[in-house]
Amino acid sequence: MRKLTEAEAVARLKRGKAAFQTHIKLNFEHRALDCGACPTPGVCCTDAHFVNVHITRLEAVAIRDALALTPRLGDDERRAVYVRARDCVGRYGLTSSGDTFARTYSCPLFLKGTGCLVHRRAKPAPCVQHACYEDWADVPPLDTQWREQRRVERLNDETYGAAWEWLPTPVWLTLVDPDSDGAELLRLTRVWESRRARAPRGPGRAGGTRPRPKGRTLPVLRA
Repeated sequence: MRKLTEAEAVARLKRGKAAFQTHIKLNFEHRALDCGACPTPGVCCTDAHFVNVHITRLEAVAIRDALALTPRLGDDERRAVYVRARDCVGRYGLTSSGDTFARTYSCPLFLKGTGCLVHRRAKPAPCVQHACYEDWADVPPLDTQWREQRRVERLNDETYGAAWEWLPTPVWLTLVDPDSDGAELLRLTRVWESRRARAPRGPGRAGGTRPRPKGRTLPVLRA
């Protein structure tokens, strides 16, 4: 099977994310509370006791591209995103190994007065699906999100082989930081490839036993 180039994979990722956002918007979002009327805008993105969204290597590249292209940010503001990401990694003890889902953080992609900096171009699936619902019956089923994440997994496999992993968003931002020397990503690439080579093939997985993302993805409910 021909391996996808990174540019091809990012294009497919964006098309899929756009379709996923449209699906959520048309079928579920109209039942959610209006974010524009929220008394604490951005709290669901910056609550360091709640957020533990994980993304993949390809999603990190798409986020980096979106940050580079958005006219809303100047050079200093773009650099500030990566500075915030590095600060998050240190402040909240985020890592690239072990139980990475056990740690939570405040998302560096949220900017007060602006909102999510990659809302339309590269928003992770858990963030797309998240909203405040008053009735549990209106909440989008998690299977919807998992299907999207499985699609993202396949794109990563077709692009990078074993050289990627689900990691907290701030960790991936530090790894794809345009000003980084790339040494840490290269080191992790070797670790992941070595681990996959030794690991037995898991059911339904072409390259090993990578677990399904298990972040805290249920939307907040308000009485």
